[in-house]
Amino acid sequence: MEYIVASDIGRKRTVNEDRAIFIEREDAYKLAIVADGMGGHNAGDIASAMAVSGFEQLFLQADAESFQSTELKKEWLLASVQELNESIYQYSLSHENCHGMGTTLIAVLIDADECIICHIGDSRVYFSTKTNLQLITRDHSYVNVLVDNGEISEEEAESHPKKNYIIKSLGTEATIAPDFYTVQFVADSYFLVCSDGLSNKLTKQEMQAIIHLPLPIQEKGEQLIQLANEHGGEDNISLILFADNMKEV
Repeated sequence: MEYIVASDIGRKRTVNEDRAIFIEREDAYKLAIVADGMGGHNAGDIASAMAVSGFEQLFLQADAESFQSTELKKEWLLASVQELNESIYQYSLSHENCHGMGTTLIAVLIDADECIICHIGDSRVYFSTKTNLQLITRDHSYVNVLVDNGEISEEEAESHPKKNYIIKSLGTEATIAPDFYTVQFVADSYFLVCSDGLSNKLTKQEMQAIIHLPLPIQEKGEQLIQLANEHGGEDNISLILFADNMKEV
């Protein structure tokens, strides 16, 4: 498998509250995580760091039996998210400067051709083939509630002034219910996992064009971040781009 993990502070922020990691176990299971922290002072980067380091530890310590079926993978992801949510929530309650802190979360559990996506917040997963770039996740956002209620259109949501108001994050409430998606690799396909510092600055057409350039995957990731910065870079920018090179044609 080919992949790049990259995180950039952007052009306006003084602290990078994003965290991203790609973990490979000896038994070939893999986990890609992007977390975009939020909160006052340094709380955002504390929340995202706790989420990523905690997930890494749980993943490396997990029994292989936890990953023997799609349903078992989802159960493990859900249990891990609930454990980490409790940890971050309790930490925020016991540290005054961290009250209200939280983080978005994308965790992609990869087993051969199958990817199980666990999603909280407005970080995103895109799935790219040679002919199409598809947004897999649906933001847990205020504007999507408006869309669901028929108050605004999908097109209006993209430019709505409250587009970045999220209604669900890891660690801000005592309980959490993530969304799950299952996607299979196909020939010459890529997964792009990113924080909103990337997805808010690049169109799907720009992402697709860069992802399928005849370049090493490392350079593709670097170009995605460079273009987000060229478009303003107001936020931290993080991504994981990965492809199953056995599926390339």
